[in-house]
Amino acid sequence: MESTKVLDAKGLACPMPIVRTKKAIDEINSGEILEIHATDKGSKNDLTAWASSTGHELVKDTEEDGVYKFWIKKA
Repeated sequence: MESTKVLDAKGLACPMPIVRTKKAIDEINSGEILEIHATDKGSKNDLTAWASSTGHELVKDTEEDGVYKFWIKKA
């Protein structure tokens, strides 16, 4: 999937992946996609809930070798 910006949040514990995601999404334009890489297991629930509550769209999420990847489209 084509992303505008990639955020490396690996090794960060809650709530830092969300904090960094919010900062990174503020740096891109509406309709663009932010790709996030995280290792915190709570990231899946946290980022899904955060995207929903802020009006952004979680386009896709995967998990590969303990790295959770998310693609969020900015509202």
